[in-house]
Amino acid sequence: MANGNSSRSGSAPSPARYGFSDAVRAEQQLRAAGWWSDAGPADEPVVAALSRAPDPDLALLAVDRLREAAGTGWAELAKELLSDSALRGGLIGVLGSSSAFADHLVAHPLDWRRLRPKPQEREPDVAAFTEELLASVREPDGTTLTGTDAVSALRGAYRGLLLEVAAADLAPVVEPELPVESFEDVAARLSDLAVAALRTALVVGAAELSGREGGDSAEDLAVIAMGKTGGRELNYVSDVDVVFVAESEDALPGATKLASMLMRVAGAAFFEVDAALRPEGKAGALVRTLDGYRSYYRRWARTWEFQALLKARPVAGNAELGRQYVDAVWPQVWTAAEREDFVPDVRSMRRRVERHVPAELSDRELKLGPGGLRDVEFAVQLLQMVHGRSDEELRSPITVDALRSLGEGGYVARADAADLVESYRFLRTLEHRVQLRRLRRTHLLPELDDKDELHVLARSTGLRSSGRRSAGEVLVAEYRRHSNRVRRLHEKLFYRPLLEAVAKVPTDALRLTTGAAVQRLAALGYTSPEGALKHIETLTAGVSRRAHIQGALLPMLLDLLANTPDPDGGLLAYRKVSEALAETPWYLRLLRDEGVVAERLAQLLGTSKLVPELLVRAPEVLRLLSDTPALAERDPKEVATSLRSAVARHAEPSRAVSAARSLRRHELLRIACADLLGLLPPAEVFRSLSSVWAAVLEAALDTSVRDVAARPEWQAVSARLAVIGMGRLGGAELGYGSDADVLFVCEPVPGVEESTAVRFATSVVEQVRKMLGAPSQDPPLEVDVDLRPEGRSGPLVRTVESYLNYYRRWGEAWEAQALLRARPVAGDVELGERFCAAIAPVRYPAGGLDDAKVREIRRIKARVDSERLPRGADPATHTKLGRGGLADVEWTLQLLQLRHAHEHEGLRGTSTMRGLAAAVEAGVLDEQDAVELGEAWTLAMRSRNAVMLVRGKPGDQLPKQVRELTAVAAALGYSADVDTGEVLDDYLRVTRRARAVVERVFYED
Repeated sequence: MANGNSSRSGSAPSPARYGFSDAVRAEQQLRAAGWWSDAGPADEPVVAALSRAPDPDLALLAVDRLREAAGTGWAELAKELLSDSALRGGLIGVLGSSSAFADHLVAHPLDWRRLRPKPQEREPDVAAFTEELLASVREPDGTTLTGTDAVSALRGAYRGLLLEVAAADLAPVVEPELPVESFEDVAARLSDLAVAALRTALVVGAAELSGREGGDSAEDLAVIAMGKTGGRELNYVSDVDVVFVAESEDALPGATKLASMLMRVAGAAFFEVDAALRPEGKAGALVRTLDGYRSYYRRWARTWEFQALLKARPVAGNAELGRQYVDAVWPQVWTAAEREDFVPDVRSMRRRVERHVPAELSDRELKLGPGGLRDVEFAVQLLQMVHGRSDEELRSPITVDALRSLGEGGYVARADAADLVESYRFLRTLEHRVQLRRLRRTHLLPELDDKDELHVLARSTGLRSSGRRSAGEVLVAEYRRHSNRVRRLHEKLFYRPLLEAVAKVPTDALRLTTGAAVQRLAALGYTSPEGALKHIETLTAGVSRRAHIQGALLPMLLDLLANTPDPDGGLLAYRKVSEALAETPWYLRLLRDEGVVAERLAQLLGTSKLVPELLVRAPEVLRLLSDTPALAERDPKEVATSLRSAVARHAEPSRAVSAARSLRRHELLRIACADLLGLLPPAEVFRSLSSVWAAVLEAALDTSVRDVAARPEWQAVSARLAVIGMGRLGGAELGYGSDADVLFVCEPVPGVEESTAVRFATSVVEQVRKMLGAPSQDPPLEVDVDLRPEGRSGPLVRTVESYLNYYRRWGEAWEAQALLRARPVAGDVELGERFCAAIAPVRYPAGGLDDAKVREIRRIKARVDSERLPRGADPATHTKLGRGGLADVEWTLQLLQLRHAHEHEGLRGTSTMRGLAAAVEAGVLDEQDAVELGEAWTLAMRSRNAVMLVRGKPGDQLPKQVRELTAVAAALGYSADVDTGEVLDDYLRVTRRARAVVERVFYED
């Protein structure tokens, strides 16, 4: 029988077909068991079951050893294996997974009977486990075994009970039709067995100390389970963490002896009992009184010790004393988050644990490595301790249950909670299977190149080969998928800024009575705490998931808003935004999961009235608050191209303009947010606002040209059109509330009369102005053409030649000055550039300005200063027409341009800041004067923008009301505690210096 086939026909199947690597030896063992004949398998169900074992060779070898050990009892076992699928699945599953259980069954061959289905109505519980363990050490006369006899008996009984748990866990792997035991059920049963073992060890220890059954000292001691035993989520092989409590000071000596004896008995018979979680760790007293624990946790305990208490539960000894212990320490767990640096402490501890994992083992470490079980547990426990202070639903000691509650309560996204539960189960199941192999305490996967071990481990978890991938490769892929997911979600949840913000709120403040809440809100700086409380009550009313999430967010948001210029206005705005976005599914999730979004939103709402007005109609910008590059680094040219492309998809003018308004609203809000958060330099703010306006004009013009050309009276495009930006649009220096000053230039297309082209272009321009100027909830889009020749009485559109004829014959000095900022912004680019080239002699007059025109410009400026400043306005703080304000700086530069641009090409730009630099380079302005003018102009522009952001409507005057001025200061980048007097002093100082330059440069020859 050298090749294993001599005793059967050539057509008989080989044992190799059933997954046995050594067909010869397998056939011998199967024949010895009575399961193989010359024709092949004699008992197909058993052989098939062996083939489905995680390790068929190990299972068959163990069966062969068990057959020899069972002797005459083998026939009984063989018969039941054939007829009972539950017994067959459990026994073969265990033998094919664990060499340690094989050794146990060989030593205790009758223990296979434990795996028979039990007729009892309920699963074994702590009481049943305890009863069986105690029975193993109970003498016929009722006394209890002690010493080595007790340890030997307990070891065998405990291993037998553990075998039952493992068999029920593994049976469905071999017999797939059997019900699957959930990970939670297996862990709970292992925990119950551990509790029974502790209770038994306590009885045996007491008997050994007292010399008689049930020594009285057992009632002097309470055993508190901690860690996974406390949470009913124990492994197959694990230390069992405990804390011991003594009834009284007098009972301490006896209780300490009993605790030591319990540890000795349990360590020899079951598992190591670890009391290192006690106060002061291994250096502290093994047993303390209840008062001793109270005092320690109140005065000395560190953060991790409260975290450990999350899973504390009494399991053995004096039950009443155990309950008193939990009642004493439990409230302290739910105030621990108030401790200074609580959240950073927990995070630091997790990093320390991770650093202790050797680098070469990190990718195989199921428990402590990145993406391992500790990542889940630390994240869950931190969330529990922060949010569980006010929500008792989160206080479960069971990780999976706590995760579900966090998801149901809205503290974690449902999908994230479900993913973590799935991954936690997978990793814990792997941990169980790895430990079962040799019943050894380990959390390491096999070497990732150990194909044989990975193959067995994969099959023990129910994984099989898939396509071209072996079972081991499937396992590694699944492990990496779950590990990466855990790490990603751990970092998302564990390092969420929301945790630190909520943790800073006193626990009592999370559950305040109305009176106390009003007092706290007043202390935070809310001027109308009763009103604020109504907003809070509205936001958190009911039992919906939305209300739960708001309840978690508001403690943080209230504190964040308290640090803004207008907490009351910010909270009202938050309520309005929340109500407006109530049906937007991602809104609250985003605030909860992306801490930076909540922080930035609070800053924006507590500073600006414009932002919430825009936000309710452009909520998608909220997503950008967590992405600084997307918020602040978008190229204005890219924005303009995107806007024009989106609008071009709409043929109907009203829809096209509506799309343009919507996209402008989005961009206006994006720019405002980036500006208020200090992420966008002032020059980029002005440029971006100008670019958006130009893109809207371009889109509206294109749409109107198509629409007008399609009308029966035209039926074709009759003119080319260009939009010339004037004023701040021409200088690319628009503010949030600026109108668009423009000129419209047209040119007939070939074959069309000029008069016809002008009429066509006028129809287009009228439609553009009508559509953009139509009433809307958005900031107005006013297209201002008052700078055209003849002002309001002149035609809306002219040809290039018509403009030139006017300027040559009737143009005044102020009109040449206005043309200094003319540049093409929309429409036909070539036509626009040709217009600008044609007007160069007008705006850059040869030889500069004569004295008469210089006096005329100064006279106009003086009249503007005296007549256009609004009644009651303060000229010292009026950003546009006040002393050292925008008009002062711009007129000064423009006079220099009119006088010198004909000989200095650098002065021919439209930008104020670049113009000042060019004036210095040309030698017509001192460098220091340019600096002071530039500082004043930039500050005035920024202040004007800040007023618009704060009030939600345009304004040129710095506010006098303190709260508004504080908000303007915040928008300008001042710190939250700045004195408004300092803000005004800064503005007055800068503009005063600029005014001195204006007096010298503009008014003196």
